[in-house]
Amino acid sequence: MKAKTKTIINIRIIVVIFVVMLFYMIAVDGIYNMINVLKSVNYLWVFAGIVCMIIYWGLEALCLYLITKKVYKRQRFRDSLRVSMIGQLFNCLTPFSSGGQPMQAYAMTQEGKSVSNSATILLIKFIVYQLALVIYTLVVIIFQFSYFKNLVSNFINLALIGFLINFVVIVFLILIGINKKVVINILKPIYKFLGKIKVFKNIDEKLEELIKSIDNFHNNFKIIKKERKMILITFFITIIQLTVYFLVTFMVYKAFGQDGVSIIKIISAQAFLMMIMAFVPIPGAGIAAEGGFLIIFNTFFTKNTINMAILFWRMYTFYLPIIVGAFFMIIKPRKYAKIKMEDKKLNE
Repeated sequence: MKAKTKTIINIRIIVVIFVVMLFYMIAVDGIYNMINVLKSVNYLWVFAGIVCMIIYWGLEALCLYLITKKVYKRQRFRDSLRVSMIGQLFNCLTPFSSGGQPMQAYAMTQEGKSVSNSATILLIKFIVYQLALVIYTLVVIIFQFSYFKNLVSNFINLALIGFLINFVVIVFLILIGINKKVVINILKPIYKFLGKIKVFKNIDEKLEELIKSIDNFHNNFKIIKKERKMILITFFITIIQLTVYFLVTFMVYKAFGQDGVSIIKIISAQAFLMMIMAFVPIPGAGIAAEGGFLIIFNTFFTKNTINMAILFWRMYTFYLPIIVGAFFMIIKPRKYAKIKMEDKKLNE
């Protein structure tokens, strides 16, 4: 299936989810109640939510800018912002956010950057983000798990599965960077088993591709060891970025005139929801995101506001990035003059 066809299908899925959500809200709450709730919304807090998203995007671009600047000295922040927003767009449009990085790499090559450097820059950005997310959610689990276990006992197990998936991913990535042979020895038997049960065809070719990918990753990982200060800075920026993203839900909470739940509880609840959304194979984790929000935040919001709160939250964190990302997609990229003279290998 062609990439364009997949994108069209994913857009249709998103539209269907949105329409179903609206019909559900009308059926449950009624149009009259929805209008009354909208009239009572504090739009200063609504604006604060938009500001949070803008800051979130800016911090995302800043991390990418700091990493890219190590290779391309004349890199501009606005170019990193464009690439970041293109990533936001395709993260929303594809399952598991799988389309974001490939499209970002393509956007960077449009500027004249090499494919290998673009891939390495994005790989480093991904590792830092995953590491920050794992540590952030680990802290939340340590300090807030008992509270949420009592609140949503069965649902919280899904959050733990999401955390374990992210944890395993970051452990494997770091292990490849430190000792690639260990990872190859772990994955080889798995690949051979998948070949025996006919999940993989041409198992030798698949193994060769795997080893090449691991070798490439291992070589690119060297910059993390070399540029420790830059990695540490981007790590702390990412921690702030995640906090700002989780604060969007607090802004929705206050916009609907809710009170009584602390900002820490709201942030922690959103972190748990993010872990659940991480392994849902639908663009934007559709249905699971809305359902998860309903289950986790149902006790935080009053009955007549929870569904509208879901709509507002999804507008911020899903539909707005699509709209803004599409705008950045049409901006013509700046091609750096004599960029090849600055093009050096990150792992040298």
